Formats: sequence, C-alpha cells, structure tokens
Amino acid sequence: MPWTTRRALNVSVAVATVLLLVLGGSGVWVHARAADATGRLVERSGPALIAAGSLENALINQETGIRGYALTGQRQFLDPYHDGLSQEKAATGRLRALLGRHGPAAQDLARVLDRTEAWQRQIARPVAAAPSGSPVRLAAQRAGEGLRSFAAVRAALGTQQRHLEHERARARAELRDVGALQNGIFSALAAVGFVLLVLAVVGLRRAVTDPLGTLSADVRAVARGDFRRPVRGTGPADLRALASDIDGMRQRLVDELAFRDETRAQLDAQATELQRSNNELEQFAYVASHDLQEPLRKVASFCQLLQRRNAAQLDDRAQQYIAFAVDGANRMQALINDLLAFSRVGRVHAEHTDVDLEALLGQVLESLSIAIEESAATVTHDPLPTIPGDTTQLGMLLQNLLSNALKFRSPDKPPVVHFSARRTDEHWQFSVDDNGIGIDPAYREKIFVIFQRLHTRESYPGTGIGLALCKKVVEYHGGTIAVDHAHDHDQDQDHAPGTRITFTLAAHAPAIPAPATTEPALQGEVTAS
Repeated sequence: MPWTTRRALNVSVAVATVLLLVLGGSGVWVHARAADATGRLVERSGPALIAAGSLENALINQETGIRGYALTGQRQFLDPYHDGLSQEKAATGRLRALLGRHGPAAQDLARVLDRTEAWQRQIARPVAAAPSGSPVRLAAQRAGEGLRSFAAVRAALGTQQRHLEHERARARAELRDVGALQNGIFSALAAVGFVLLVLAVVGLRRAVTDPLGTLSADVRAVARGDFRRPVRGTGPADLRALASDIDGMRQRLVDELAFRDETRAQLDAQATELQRSNNELEQFAYVASHDLQEPLRKVASFCQLLQRRNAAQLDDRAQQYIAFAVDGANRMQALINDLLAFSRVGRVHAEHTDVDLEALLGQVLESLSIAIEESAATVTHDPLPTIPGDTTQLGMLLQNLLSNALKFRSPDKPPVVHFSARRTDEHWQFSVDDNGIGIDPAYREKIFVIFQRLHTRESYPGTGIGLALCKKVVEYHGGTIAVDHAHDHDQDQDHAPGTRITFTLAAHAPAIPAPATTEPALQGEVTAS
C-alpha cells in the first residue's frame, strides 16, 4: 500500500504517542516510588528513630532514678523515674502509631516493652515502693539481677535502633536510586522529544515541504504561460496523485489552447472571406442603386412613350402587355430601393444620437398624412421617450410599422392604430396595435424573413422586405421584435382581430462597431446599356 501524507502522519503520531505514553507512565511510576520512599523516610523512619531515642532516654532516666533512690533512700531521686514513665508512655504511643501492630519493627518494640516491663516488675517498682530514709536493701540484694535485666532492655533498644537505622538507610538509598531513575527518565523524555522534533521537521520537509515546493514551482511556471512544462509529482502518494491531476488539467489546457488557436485561425480565414463577400455585396448594392435603376427607368419610360404614340394602333391586349411591362419595371425599381435600404442598416449613416421619438413619430405621420386621410385612420400614441439611436433607421422602423397597419386594414371599418411605450429595466418596450386583418399565429416568425409574403401582390402591394427591415433595425439597436398574440383574448371589439407588433430598444447606446459612412468604391466602371 503506497504511503500517503495522511498515513505517514498517522503512523508518526501513533509511534510518538506510544513512546511518550511509555515514558510518561515510567515517570509516573518513578514519581510514585519516590513519593513512597520519601514518605517512609520523612514520615516513618526518621520520626520512629527519634521516638526510639526518646524511649531510650526515658528508660535511662527511670534506671538512673531507681539507682539513685536505692543508694540514698531520698524520694527526690525518684523524680527522673516518674518523668521517665511519662516519657516512656508518650514515646511508646508515637512508635506504635508509626510502626503499626505488625512487622519486624513492631516486634522490636514489643520486645523492648516486654524486657522493660520485666525490669520494672522485678526491680523498678519494688524499689520505688520501698520506704525512704535509708538505702534500699532490696536494691542491694537484687543489684546483679537489676543490672542483667536492664542490660537486656538496653540490648533490645539497641536492636530496635539498629533496625530503624537500617530501614532509614534503605529508604535513603531507595530515594537516591529513584532520583537517579527519575533523572534518567526525564532525560529520556527530553531526548525523545528532541528526536521527535527533528524527525518531524525532516519528515515534513522531505514528505511535504520539498514536494510542495517542486509542485508550486511547476504550477507557477504554467500559470506564467509555460504550458509545455510538465508538472512533476514527488513525495507521498497523495501529493503525486495531486500533481498528476494538475498535469492532466495542464494537458487539457494545452489541448484546448491548440484547438482554440486552430479555431481562431479558421475564424480569421472565414472573417477574411466574409469581409471579401461583404465588400462584393456592398459593390453589388451600389451597382443596383446607381446602374440597374437607369435601364429600368428607360424601359418604363419607353413603354409609356410607345403606348402614348401608338395608342390607336394597339389593341387591348397590347395595352395590357405594356402595362405589365411598366408595372414590372416599377416593382423591380421598388425592390432594388428596398434592398438597398436593407443593406444599409448598420452600415451607412449609422450614428447614435439622442432621438426624440415623439418628434420623429410626428414626422412619420406627416409623411403618411395622405394615406391616413384616404383611409380615415385614427393614430394615437403614449408619451414617447428620447433614446440613443440612428434617426434615419428609427424613422424607417416607425414608417414601415405604421404603413403595414394602414395597408392591412379591415375592409369594413376605418383603421385604428395606437403606439405605446413603457420602460423595463435597461430597455424601452414599444407596441403598435391595430384593428386590421390580423396575422395567423402560425406565421409569427415567417413575416420577419425577407421576401416572405402572406398575401398576393394583387391583394396587397409590396416587396416583402418591410418587416425584415424592421427586424434588422431593432436588432441593430440592441432589441428584439415579435408578434404578440397574447392580446387576442383581452382586446375590445374595435381592435378585433387586429395585430400587435412589440419591440424593444436599448435605453443606453449599445457598443456597435463604427460603420462605413460612404459607399464602397467600384473595382471597375459599370455603364448602363
């Protein structure tokens, strides 16, 4: 199993914890032993030895008092004896409290007390009870026995004190040994702590810091743009896996950049080709507007001249043919003009200025005044804003929309047209409502396609470019245009079935590239035939 940073860290922490626990447990054990040895030395051996000395002094005082009274017969010599009894009692109580009821020390004390009791019973108490006034004969009689009995007491006291001295010496030795062991354990703890610290620093440097430094250097080089530099992975398995993932991401970036460069080269080539095609189309529009219209005017003019000069010789069918020719020429000329206008949207004279739509609509109504008067139309509008845009193009937009509302009116009622406007966030939303013949929802997208007609030319004249031109103008001004069929359910009878064209225009000037302000130069001269 490969070593990861987490696994190495967990193992290192576990080993360090075990070592510290072992050393810490040893330190606790040694401390307990030191406390026990100190307690035995300070609280038992030392006080017991002192109490044993006090007991010895008390017995010596008793023996001195009894001997003095035996020699003199004076009662004041018994004072050391009586004081010794009190001291004996106190020292015996302390020793029993310190030594307990069992063990060698308790046995030594019992032996001392037994021999003391024997001496007191045989010698001390009988002598002390004798009458004063002359040397005690009993003491003289038992002098040898008294010496032997008190010698036994001294021997027991000596044995007791030697045992207590030995126990104190053993406690001191154990305390010294425990102190040395404690110092060794503390030194081992310090050494282990230092070694663990050194190993942690070295391990972190080799397992984390150095691999991360290498990885960071490679990543910074890639971030500076050296995408060809591989990202190397060293150290634990997880850091190598991270480096592999980053290198995979770098490789994907390299592939994406290569694809982007290839795509950009293709787009540049297509843009160059599109620019060339646009230039050719612009030249075609120029030719159409200046060179193709002149032959059409000649065709229409000569056909009309032929009709006037030879009216008597022409029958009705010839007159009809000439009318067809003139109408075709006029329609062709209108189509060329509309195509030219369509191609100029966003290309010629497209300067954004503040356009007062209220005043612009007034100009459009003035230009359509004859059609409005002939159709007895009623045109109303909401207060209209001032927006950034191209005056000529917005004028064509309004004129086409109002012209369509007048053209496609109902045959049994006069047209009613209303122009409304309202602000929505970053756009102005406009709508043109009429009470005309309406538009089938199935054709809501088709009507904005160039040359698409829903009616024959005999029913409604036109070239089929008007709404396509409106769509191009609106999109150039950062908006959208559509037919709104949602109003069919809530409109009044005067507007049934009717049409509502809605469109939006940007409230702020959109970022639009600078258009060409002049017609393109011809590559060669074209002359009308």
